[in-house]
Amino acid sequence: MKIPTKKMDYDKVMALPRPKHKKPLKPLFALQSVIRVGSIPSLWKTKFTYEKHRMELLDPKEPMLILMNHSSFTDMKVASAIFYPRKYAIVASVDSFVGMEWLMRLIGCIPTRKFLSDMTLIKDMEYMLKEKKTSVLMYPEAGYSFDGTTTQLPRKLGVLMKKLGVPVVTVITQGAFARDPLYNGLQIRKVKVRADVTCLFTAQEIKEKTVAELDAGLDAAFGFDQFRYQQENGVIIDEPFRADGLNRILFRCPHCDTEGNTEGKGVHWTCRNCGKQYELTETGFMKATDGDTRFDHIPDWYRWQRQQVKKELEDGTYRLDREVEIGVLVDYKAIYMVGSGRLVHDSEGFRLTGCDGKLNYTQSPLSGHSINVDYLWYEIGDVICLGDHDVLYFCFPKGGDCVAKTRMAVEELYKMKKRRRVKE
Repeated sequence: MKIPTKKMDYDKVMALPRPKHKKPLKPLFALQSVIRVGSIPSLWKTKFTYEKHRMELLDPKEPMLILMNHSSFTDMKVASAIFYPRKYAIVASVDSFVGMEWLMRLIGCIPTRKFLSDMTLIKDMEYMLKEKKTSVLMYPEAGYSFDGTTTQLPRKLGVLMKKLGVPVVTVITQGAFARDPLYNGLQIRKVKVRADVTCLFTAQEIKEKTVAELDAGLDAAFGFDQFRYQQENGVIIDEPFRADGLNRILFRCPHCDTEGNTEGKGVHWTCRNCGKQYELTETGFMKATDGDTRFDHIPDWYRWQRQQVKKELEDGTYRLDREVEIGVLVDYKAIYMVGSGRLVHDSEGFRLTGCDGKLNYTQSPLSGHSINVDYLWYEIGDVICLGDHDVLYFCFPKGGDCVAKTRMAVEELYKMKKRRRVKE
């Protein structure tokens, strides 16, 4: 899937009028039907199945908040198969509206900027649930999972549940990540997909429980590990490209501690510095081709990298400093490519400069609990997104892999700064 892009001078882009807020529309049944029918071939290939839990507690016509884990492009098709013909709006990233705003609104999508506090979004969700009597589907992780485990959830989602006051249903998929992991360059594998659809809380239970209890219930529901599921269920993934791009998430060698000099190709991960090589087996384990295996489970390796990033932040040695190509989003017409610049990230947050000195944007470490990053974003390249409610900057780094590390650093830095603020 591609996105409209247009080259334009930075000052001209910033002078463009911003779109006015529009109330979300109730999805058109005809378009919902098109999506449902269009999803059938893909889901048939995955032999998709799902199980319901406690769903008998809900009135079939009762609007509800649907919270779904975010694994791949398969997610929207899965939701259509489960809930059709029920009408539901979808909370979607604002960039998905570029070039197709009219269509996104007609299928009931509500635009938002990821990892930014958005009171307008909450009002739009209330409008759909209470005035339009339409359910709302939301991906609380916001970003795709990189390593097949839960992407960090925002705190106090329980507050949102209390405010909305409608039943909460979770959809947790197994297999959707393995079928199309983000690091693998949009290459589809032959994997069965299933889902558990659970009434996590009824409206009455939301009234009775505390915010902390609601958050804890959601954390438990989202406690998944896709690689562990593959291993324990003997799911075979024998595609010869299954390790392509694995360097994107396993960017640090646990043997020589070199970073940004790894390669995922075919069925192997290799450190170019020390020559250490691992095979990603058909059942989802990492196995050294020679010598000891430091990590046989990708999420364990990923967590180890996070700990190294945390140590760098604590001792003051963490720093990202990269040349980037910059795309800007200010409306729904295009991503405006404004030229090159430099992106720096350290303990003080982000600084993006460029466009012959016209661009100088800074972002605080406390601006959000995570950051919007992606691989092969709309087939352009790996991306780090900064910005606010007025403008978004899509930065495409040059050089080695840094996207996963940057997200880790943002999340760990946010927690560190938050703890310090509380102590003060």
